[in-house]
Amino acid sequence: MSEQARLDLQRRQRLGMVEAVWGEHKTAAQIAPILVRLQANGEPALATRVDATKAAAVAELLAAEPTTAHLGTALRHHPDARGLSLGDPLPPRPELGRVVVLSGGTSDLPVAAEAQLALHWHGIASELLLDVGVAGLHRLLQQLERLQEARVLIACAGMEGALPTVLAGLVPQPVIGVPVSVGYGVSAGGQAALHGMLASCAPGLTVVNIDNGYGAAMAALRILHTGPS
Repeated sequence: MSEQARLDLQRRQRLGMVEAVWGEHKTAAQIAPILVRLQANGEPALATRVDATKAAAVAELLAAEPTTAHLGTALRHHPDARGLSLGDPLPPRPELGRVVVLSGGTSDLPVAAEAQLALHWHGIASELLLDVGVAGLHRLLQQLERLQEARVLIACAGMEGALPTVLAGLVPQPVIGVPVSVGYGVSAGGQAALHGMLASCAPGLTVVNIDNGYGAAMAALRILHTGPS
């Protein structure tokens, strides 16, 4: 397998987070050696936006090489999160606290699951809370006591993207909004949700790019690193 990437193997020491592989626009032949090199250097190896077909192709490439065939049992595809990992995540870090990842609807699951997977890969405890969007506000209100135990909240929402604003008006923790590319016509692939979150009247709401579950997880990680739970 050829090596085409320049890996940032000091990112964890410098920033507290591991370099992840953007898998959607890479081939299996590009992803496989990167994962192998990350693991060989003692870094957790995770690729985002990898579908089942590409994951199977990576597995075949590893199996075809005598030097990597033994890694096949350590390769795992995470279909809900569209992630591909090799080896083990970082050890649990309960001292940093817990994150709750919420979604407005079950259609937001791939983005929410990506955020949860990225947190898990960094040893951060998290919980997934689905289908608590503002179309049925009672569903969110019923969970407020449960949310009080988290240090950071990640709210993924499509359509008009109102969930993060409502949430940021109800709880004191940092809220990170993730616009999701789900919705009819004028939702415009998540643009309406993005603009709604950026125009939020809830002070202090943090917003990441459309469908960027991984970026939301890393924003949460930076917050967790700032102080004790």
